[in-house]
Amino acid sequence: MIINNSPALIPLILLFTAIIIPIVAFKKEKLAYPLAMLASAFTVYLSIFNVVRVLGGNAIHYHFGGWIPPIGIEYVLDPLSAFICAVVNVVSFIILVNAKGLVERELKTKEMPYFAIVILLLTGFNGIILTGDFFNLYVFLEISSLSLYGLIAVGERKSPVAAFRYLIMGTVGGSFYLLGVGFIYMTTGSLNMADVKNILPAVADQPTMIVALAFIVVGMGIKMALFPLHGWMPDSYTYAPSASSALIAPIGAKIAVYVMLRVLFDVFGVDYVSKTLPITGVIGWLGAIAILYGSIMAIAQREMKRMLAYSSVAQIGYIGLGIGLANVWGFIGAVLHVMNHAFMKGLLFLIAGNFRTKLGHSDIFKFDHRMRKQMPWTTAAFTVGALSMVGVPPTVGFFSKWYLALGTIKATNWVFLAALLVSSLLNAVYFFRIIEKIYLKPIKENSEADDSNVARNDVRASMLIPTLIMAAALLLLGLLNVFVVKGIIMKMIPAGML
Repeated sequence: MIINNSPALIPLILLFTAIIIPIVAFKKEKLAYPLAMLASAFTVYLSIFNVVRVLGGNAIHYHFGGWIPPIGIEYVLDPLSAFICAVVNVVSFIILVNAKGLVERELKTKEMPYFAIVILLLTGFNGIILTGDFFNLYVFLEISSLSLYGLIAVGERKSPVAAFRYLIMGTVGGSFYLLGVGFIYMTTGSLNMADVKNILPAVADQPTMIVALAFIVVGMGIKMALFPLHGWMPDSYTYAPSASSALIAPIGAKIAVYVMLRVLFDVFGVDYVSKTLPITGVIGWLGAIAILYGSIMAIAQREMKRMLAYSSVAQIGYIGLGIGLANVWGFIGAVLHVMNHAFMKGLLFLIAGNFRTKLGHSDIFKFDHRMRKQMPWTTAAFTVGALSMVGVPPTVGFFSKWYLALGTIKATNWVFLAALLVSSLLNAVYFFRIIEKIYLKPIKENSEADDSNVARNDVRASMLIPTLIMAAALLLLGLLNVFVVKGIIMKMIPAGML
């Protein structure tokens, strides 16, 4: 059963769990978390199973109800979808292990609805990744968007405003995508991605297809927070509950990145989007600007979560720059950075939640050297995450930047290369200032700053272990980057990409 239905099982299991949690946990709220973890663990198993299955053969096409496309809905498992699906589910599972403590602290009476919405969010994300149908993708996009609004709105006092702002911009983004899909259907008469790809050569020069692509890119640009369409992100990540920020920041925007990769390179084709209608060039320049803008804005923040939010704007810029290069090295760097950033930003937002749990805040100006004794493991994990964000080998952050740099050299685009180099220096500025506060004593000591009597008081094991696993993953995946690139990413290089 698993072998034959594995492409469809993940969203179906998650959807069933999202429905069953409110029913089962209505009176016994503590059942919500075990049910959510059980469903998440099973999706991790299925995701890894699907990666192994796809890499061992050709792409797998699953047709619902036996209806053959373009009439029926098709799910597609290929190296790209299987890889992104595995990244999303593995990272979300690790974060959910930590989330129990954060939810108990920040959302004491909302545990059951919170975990139900989280599983519904993962349903939407996995559906987007696996579907091969444009309209079915829109349905899952709305499911995940509605879930995101709810997960953001239950945070601090300002979180409902941040969620409403995201709702407005997210609705605009979804509407742009839907208009694009409408133009595609009007021109080709099909909603199946593979079918549209086959029809495209005959209609590629029609204005409706050009407008359709532009609408989809703008819509997904809003969803992935590509500069200057990023306005919803800083407030949403800052004011959302720590558990929500830690889940949304690593994987939320990456889903839109996946859609962008799929539509641009798989459906429309490399030559069309880079030569006939050079939209990738626009994405690349916006990405380069985002890298510098996000890094500079991150330096100006005193709240750690807000600093990480602006850092995410810059990190999305790295991916946009890789897409814009439209060559093999740029593609490898973009896809690799999707995975790397998921683990890096997941770790750093978990650490921000750990700080808030023990210190009661994540204000950078209030950090001091006593933290290294009070929370030794959490601060050590932060150091690993910071070094990876800067791009220090052998952490994962170095290798995706390396491939992006190779892509800029191949494209002889020295402005993009300069943006990458400068951004690493800017990353060092805003991360090393925290490391300095944690590990270096101020020159003028006073009795309050004395750390001789500071007792170790790190977060509990259920929150600390996921944090350490994420930190270890940054090193392990860095050392295994050759396997990831040659064994997985090289198998998803789009046709015609040089």
